Amino acid sequence: MQLKMKPISDIELDESMKVKELTTQMLASGGFTAKKLGVACDIVRKMFREKQCTIFLSFPACIISTGTRGVIRKLVEEKLVDVIVTTCGTLDHDLARVWKKYYHGEFLMDDVDLHRRGINRLGNILIPNDSYGIVLEQKMQPILRDIYSEGKKSLSSRQLAYEFGIRLNDKKSILYWAAKNDIPIYVPGITDGAFGSQLWLFKQQHSDFNIDILRDEQELSDIVFTAKKTGAIMIGGGISKHHVIWWNQFRGGMEYAVYLTTAEEWDGSLSGARIREAVSWGKVKEDAQYITVEGDATITLSMLVGSVLGESRPARH
Repeated sequence: MQLKMKPISDIELDESMKVKELTTQMLASGGFTAKKLGVACDIVRKMFREKQCTIFLSFPACIISTGTRGVIRKLVEEKLVDVIVTTCGTLDHDLARVWKKYYHGEFLMDDVDLHRRGINRLGNILIPNDSYGIVLEQKMQPILRDIYSEGKKSLSSRQLAYEFGIRLNDKKSILYWAAKNDIPIYVPGITDGAFGSQLWLFKQQHSDFNIDILRDEQELSDIVFTAKKTGAIMIGGGISKHHVIWWNQFRGGMEYAVYLTTAEEWDGSLSGARIREAVSWGKVKEDAQYITVEGDATITLSMLVGSVLGESRPARH
């Protein structure tokens, strides 16, 4: 069989260049992760143009402590995704940043000194206790009492995210836009963070208050079994990524998948597992369009979303 050879093209930078133009040139550059990111942009555009494609977005909490929160928020604000699966810390950071500020730090700091000052370090982000656990307890407990007083005593993680979202008045919040645009947020590990601790604390005085996590699973099953096609933008691994691909195996796998990761695959972790591994499990279809892009999502996601903004999704029925 004759090998088709496509020439490499140089990236030609221009001060007026838009992100979409740059990622298109990266696709043609042939050069390593740049090309992968270009492929990812093309796959996401195809997802957006598919009238019957249900698009999942999964991500870990850590990036919500950074300015990348705004990139995630833009996807939700513009209704470019249909379903979100994330971790408990996303609720922590999104809510905490509604009421308080996070600050710049460094990866190399005196962590003993920070602890004594009541400052938590998340990578190179600094989060004072006043901006996290303390403010979440001060603000969450009254909201939970309000929800409870309305007779809502057994809620799924999706319902909790919505109830908090409709009570916010901050357009920088992911929860705010998800509630406004009726985009469900599922948090399968709802107890693994400050938000979950506040739920436990609330239950100490309200014994009939419960979290119905299986209601989330029923809704996810309904979503995947009724979807004509599915695709996913997955950032990082862990429970959020796995929950997306796990449920999609029951419909024979996804048609589209883009995965952004910094993890290595040689340790057998789900975070390091490339999309091709998910094909072996039937979580992604054999003939799916997919790509794994290695790199820090605070860089790659911003470029990907910046490249596809302006792509309108057709009305879905």
